[in-house]
Amino acid sequence: MPLICLLAGDGIGPEVVAQARRVLDAMALGLTFDEAPVGGAGYRAAGHPLPPATLALARRADGILFGAVGDPAFDGLERALRPEQAILGLRKELGLFANLRPAKLFAGLEGASALRPEIAGAIDLIIVRELTGDVYFGDKGQRHTADGLRQGYDLMAYDEREVARIAHTAFAVARSRKRRLVSVDKANVLETSQLWRDIVAEVGADYPDVALTHMYADNAAMQLVRAPGQFDVVVTGNMFGDILSDLASMCVGSIGMLPSASLDATGKGLFEPIHGSAPDIAGKGIANPCAAILSAAMMLRHSLDMARAADRVEAAVAAALGGGARTADLGGALSTAAMGDAVLAALG
Repeated sequence: MPLICLLAGDGIGPEVVAQARRVLDAMALGLTFDEAPVGGAGYRAAGHPLPPATLALARRADGILFGAVGDPAFDGLERALRPEQAILGLRKELGLFANLRPAKLFAGLEGASALRPEIAGAIDLIIVRELTGDVYFGDKGQRHTADGLRQGYDLMAYDEREVARIAHTAFAVARSRKRRLVSVDKANVLETSQLWRDIVAEVGADYPDVALTHMYADNAAMQLVRAPGQFDVVVTGNMFGDILSDLASMCVGSIGMLPSASLDATGKGLFEPIHGSAPDIAGKGIANPCAAILSAAMMLRHSLDMARAADRVEAAVAAALGGGARTADLGGALSTAAMGDAVLAALG
């Protein structure tokens, strides 16, 4: 039986993961589950945001369902021990280099989008983000300049192998959709981005059936809110992907609606909502669990080869929303558990 590693983490993570687990249990798919602490919870339990036992479980599992990490109580720790280092560590240790972040407006949520309904309704895209390079993993620190000023630095770097690997992933995703790929960079000012653009173009020669275009990151941000329907698949680096996927979340109504998959070369991965730990609402039972539930659907599709089950989950979320189920972030009043109930009722 497939083993699912549950890493609920901090803040609203345990609340939304619990609802995703309810949906998976209701489907009777023969899954087994094991839980472990991570993030601030990991530090409390074992003195590290990614305890060795947690990493070992993640390695053994067939799929990882992740909640969120981040806890203001640990802001004073050295950076290597802060909760957020857990997700960076998992990406690095498990080789999770490809992040898939779909953004699609569900029928009935047009009014929740920050865009006009006629513009928002056109959104149906996926951002393919490179996860293990860029400034997040480059050399970094603080130092003093020759004249005694404090200076912070973060190295942005990609090698051609890293770029080619994520480019192949993105072209494959594009082939499964509308065969259109936009590569986002800042090649006009960054040498790292010039290499990115060159390598993506070289890889593109292997995919003559996919239309490739290039776009600067600042223009891509503008175009996402001006005419999001022009995008189908977007491939970009770690930092730009982080920013653009959060922007896309508001285009579809709420950051509480966006799932994600972080995959290795074999398709095994970690699946998480992109919303973070939201400590301001943690424990209040009002968080939107849809992104976590949709992340579970992505796990079924990408890591467990259960596409039909994934379709059922996604259809149930759509039906619940179509029937008027709304948490506070979508303008409604349902609790986290009540939203889970609505999805379960639609699941049948």
